[in-house]
Amino acid sequence: MSVPKIRSLSGGVNQSGLRDYNERLLLSMLLRSGPMPGSDLARHTGLSPQTVSVILRKLQQDGLLERGEPQRGRVGKPSVPMGLAPGGVLSYGLKIGRRSADLVLIGFTGGIRHQINTTYDYPMPDNIFSFLEDGIATISAKLTSNEQSRICGIGFAAPFELWNWYDLAGAPAEEFISWKNVNFQERVARFSALPARVVNDATAACKAEHVYGRGKEFRDYAYFFISAFVGGGVVLNHSVFEGHQGNAGALGSLRSIGPNGESRQLIDIASINLLERRLHQVEIDPQILWQQPQDWSEISRYVEHWVGQTAQELAKAALSTCSVIDFEAIMIDGSFPENVRHELVERTQRYLINQDTRGLIPPKIEAGSIGGNARAIGAASGPIFSQFLLNTNVGLAAV
Repeated sequence: MSVPKIRSLSGGVNQSGLRDYNERLLLSMLLRSGPMPGSDLARHTGLSPQTVSVILRKLQQDGLLERGEPQRGRVGKPSVPMGLAPGGVLSYGLKIGRRSADLVLIGFTGGIRHQINTTYDYPMPDNIFSFLEDGIATISAKLTSNEQSRICGIGFAAPFELWNWYDLAGAPAEEFISWKNVNFQERVARFSALPARVVNDATAACKAEHVYGRGKEFRDYAYFFISAFVGGGVVLNHSVFEGHQGNAGALGSLRSIGPNGESRQLIDIASINLLERRLHQVEIDPQILWQQPQDWSEISRYVEHWVGQTAQELAKAALSTCSVIDFEAIMIDGSFPENVRHELVERTQRYLINQDTRGLIPPKIEAGSIGGNARAIGAASGPIFSQFLLNTNVGLAAV
């Protein structure tokens, strides 16, 4: 199996006063490419070896980096690779889903250290924040004082305009509208001093794939995440692009045609919600779709039909997306077992061949690698990313 190519980031600057940028650059390169010696970092960034050495020394003193085993066999003294310290930075991530919520604590390199889950008929603010408060207390009790001091924030992954989803979540409208006035930072401040960040749930999943998954293989791509309802994300110039109002990549709202020729949105015809409804019709408990670990083998006859229908819609949506930006790839992931993900990707690839591609460059159809925890991990990566890593969409070039 060939080793995936990891696209490189741009060089640094040596002038004084810009060290924060250079620190972020080195940390981002180590996250993308793994441990490497200072000499390699200097060569890739264009920074002087002395500048890199000073920065690496400081980052190691701060507990953000750790030394690897010396690499021998080269001319001269052995080089020592530096890598991110997995426990150097920690962050909470809370995914608010239509049927379940997940709280995770991740490390600098994206690994989940602790996870707590809850299910419900539909999410309500008081229940969600009570779950978060209790979950943080439970996890904190398992951490050392040093680990607690390294937690940099709490990220939330929630559907855009959550209060408008009452009809899809099955909640009474008068209750669900209470989400409209919720201030996440204010609610968190009642029980925690950690800073809080909120991101669209599908965009959060895209962030997880981009930072910790296969996203580093591509410069520009569109990302579809399929859960109770399908959503998406956009990556441009090696960075997740959130848009002016944080709603870029709202791919679930792409237009399509229903079975009777009516105008529909992708969210209505390519979501797990459709499979859930079908299970209700045949009197099978749909909770099997959300239980962990996931195993859909008992409902394979219904999954097969759903995969076929969803793949057809994703093939059309992929080309619609590429008519705006010529993405090199379309990545597909979701809250389903790995075998379902690969079948969905394969079927989408086959359907794409039969689509009208005049005026378009057909993209690669690729499988995501994070899976059902992508939204929670992506939410948790938000505080880490904002404080320690580069965003190349903010006036920074990449090659």
